[in-house]
Amino acid sequence: MPTVTGLDLTAPEVVADPYPHFATARREGAVQWHEGLGMWLTFTHAAANTVLRTRTLGRIWSPRTFVDAAPDEVLAAFELIHVNSLLENEPPVHTRLRRLVAGAFARGHVERLRTRIAELAQRLADTVADAGSAGSPVDLIELYAEPLPVQVIAELLGVPEADWGLLRPWSNAIVKMYEYRVTPEQRAAAERASSEFVDYLRSLVVARRARPGDDLISSLIAETDGDGARLTEDELVTTCTLLLNAGHEATVNVVGNGVTALLSHSEQLTALRADPSLVPGAVEELIRYDSPLQLFERSATADTIVGDVTVEAGSKIAALLGAANRDPAVFDRPDEFDVTRTDNPHLGFGAGIHFCVGAPLARVELQASLHTLLQRFPNLALAAAPERRPEFVIRGVRSLPVTI
Repeated sequence: MPTVTGLDLTAPEVVADPYPHFATARREGAVQWHEGLGMWLTFTHAAANTVLRTRTLGRIWSPRTFVDAAPDEVLAAFELIHVNSLLENEPPVHTRLRRLVAGAFARGHVERLRTRIAELAQRLADTVADAGSAGSPVDLIELYAEPLPVQVIAELLGVPEADWGLLRPWSNAIVKMYEYRVTPEQRAAAERASSEFVDYLRSLVVARRARPGDDLISSLIAETDGDGARLTEDELVTTCTLLLNAGHEATVNVVGNGVTALLSHSEQLTALRADPSLVPGAVEELIRYDSPLQLFERSATADTIVGDVTVEAGSKIAALLGAANRDPAVFDRPDEFDVTRTDNPHLGFGAGIHFCVGAPLARVELQASLHTLLQRFPNLALAAAPERRPEFVIRGVRSLPVTI
């Protein structure tokens, strides 16, 4: 008989700190059935890694159904930005999309932005310094962690600075749909945001076709596959949406979760200040210790063995990335936060063919963000307890009050 877990991923205590619950469940089995979600969950690094790398466990988009949906509820724009996504497709569609997107990225966009990212971080640090100059608490999420990745993605895509403020609210509304408890109001907000974002990107694509620039949208328009194939307009729009949602949401939450961890572990903060060369490794530890993405679903296209269970064709299984990244079979002292950790095969960026295409950009952003905070604010400290986001799948801090 398979092990069945009753772990409630929406319970406040699990959302607040899932890791003790993962540890308890892990002792019961690497892969367990969750009746409420109707899918298998993994609790070990090995099982999660298998899920992410096995070709018979794919990302296959299917529209979600909701028991409280009104008869006239339509999520056409939300569906559009997923059905054409490289994240939601398998080969051969995924192969073609990823090759085109990776080809556009290979034109030096990350290196081109490296200096600019540092400049943006310094500019936002100026805002933090001004707001906290009188000793009053400032919200590091609002003034620093949120704006930086949005501005980076905006510059990457060629979004005019006057429109930067549009992006974060759209993304915030869309990603609410990835949770397992979604209200009708949240669905309506996600559809509005998707529709507005799609319309905006279509207009931007038209402008770049007429007048190409050195931005990623222009490169995506120009990129051709070996047989001359290009991205369709829907695929282009979807790719841009994915880069915003996946790219900046993860970066915001790594900074929020990571700075919370650093300010709660003074000895680690001291070590990092004493040796800035530790920053790249510390970024990997921030991702491992408190993963910004906790769960990644796959669907079985054929009967597939994961651990000691068989995931039957048509069934779903989810890799619990946060559980994988705290597995004592892989990580020494897994529940300890250690910025000097070097052996760190975390799964925060995924694995296999769906490994995050934006990982190099995310690492540059995170390293610049952390380096700037350490350099500019030697007295950075928590002013009050951080306010956690109330969701499980995308784990982050909504408000982080600090003094500088």
